[in-house]
Amino acid sequence: MTTAESVILEVPDTAAAQSFYDAFGVGDRVSVRASETPTTGFRGHTLSLVVSQPNIVDAFVDAALEAGATVLKPVKKSFWGYGGVVQAPDGAIWKVATSSKKNTGPATREIEDLVLLLGVEDVKASKQFYVDHGLEVSKSYGRKYVQFTAPPKKLTVALYGRKALAKDAGVAPEGTGSRRIIITGDGAPFTDPDGFTWETGLA
Repeated sequence: MTTAESVILEVPDTAAAQSFYDAFGVGDRVSVRASETPTTGFRGHTLSLVVSQPNIVDAFVDAALEAGATVLKPVKKSFWGYGGVVQAPDGAIWKVATSSKKNTGPATREIEDLVLLLGVEDVKASKQFYVDHGLEVSKSYGRKYVQFTAPPKKLTVALYGRKALAKDAGVAPEGTGSRRIIITGDGAPFTDPDGFTWETGLA
């Protein structure tokens, strides 16, 4: 079975980006790589921090804003829980959310799951592509959403329709150029039908 291990964000200024992600609290979960490849608009993906309670959402979002992020969707309660969306100075979009609506302890800044949502044109076709490349489906909701199996404390990869993902992030779906993200995994390198690149990770 092929699984994802981590993500590499392509940024114009690696020192500034690493400083931001360290302050945000995810510096040990993502890597950065220098790149000046052009990109405009929505890059077709979002990164999500899944945490256990609302005060942890607030702690991560507050840290991101203090470090220079901008708000795309303010933190608020909804029928599914509590969360918000911010955009890092390098352009990456981050959602921080919890299914809980009540705090049961201190804001530990502990991450339960890091999820990379890929916005794809055809969820069914992309699902089959990934299955053919050795990934195992853990959740599937027809042509709307697919999630792949991930080892504990690794990267969870999921597929969502591009327009639906852009709406969830609070941005327009249009965008061209580089995805500005590399996924590392334990299988052979490949590029998927929507242009997302996978590299072989280091053990």
